[in-house]
Amino acid sequence: MIAVHGVVKRFGYKYALRGVDLNIEKGERFALLGPNGAGKTTLLKIIATLLKPDKGEVFINGMDAFKNREKIKKLIGLVSHNTLLYDELTVKENLSFYADLYDVEERRIDDILKFFDLYKRRNDQVSTLSRGMKQRLSIARALLHDPEIILLDEPTSGLDFKSKEKFYEMLKKIDATIVLTTHSFSEAKELCEKIAVINDGRILGVFKADEATKEDILSLYG
Repeated sequence: MIAVHGVVKRFGYKYALRGVDLNIEKGERFALLGPNGAGKTTLLKIIATLLKPDKGEVFINGMDAFKNREKIKKLIGLVSHNTLLYDELTVKENLSFYADLYDVEERRIDDILKFFDLYKRRNDQVSTLSRGMKQRLSIARALLHDPEIILLDEPTSGLDFKSKEKFYEMLKKIDATIVLTTHSFSEAKELCEKIAVINDGRILGVFKADEATKEDILSLYG
């Protein structure tokens, strides 16, 4: 579903990615695990076609991602640090706005709000929602057009324990290829089937989540 070949990205004199190779199968739940500044967000933005690599190629579902950007965008739902929500609009108005962009039927909005347990708040302004509810709405927005790939950039950052548990519960119900960036080993094991360890713009190793240990991860850092 996602194939990354020799991807290099530099900002000025600083390398964010140094020849990344990665293969993610259809339907797989895949974690990019690493500290802040490791290159996780940059790699996710390149997969989402928001950033173009200086070198290398990205293929999504067999298509060159940057030669087929319009097709690729329809396959992807992205949740980043920016929720892309409008605080002055209601919950439902926010989703209606994106439904128009993606030509999604109105009834899909009610269905997805019920799935994310936000239907009762549909007429409330987004500004009145808790951090956890905003994050769930952000994910609902990303899933509105029923994408085949969900890209999640540290989605639980800033959430309290209860909100994280609710998020985990929701995420496990989603039927899609999922790529999650995180700096939490326990989160990667909880939510994903494979874990790629990334640091200083390089993939240091890839593990099956149910077999990986903290010692395995730490050994890669030397």
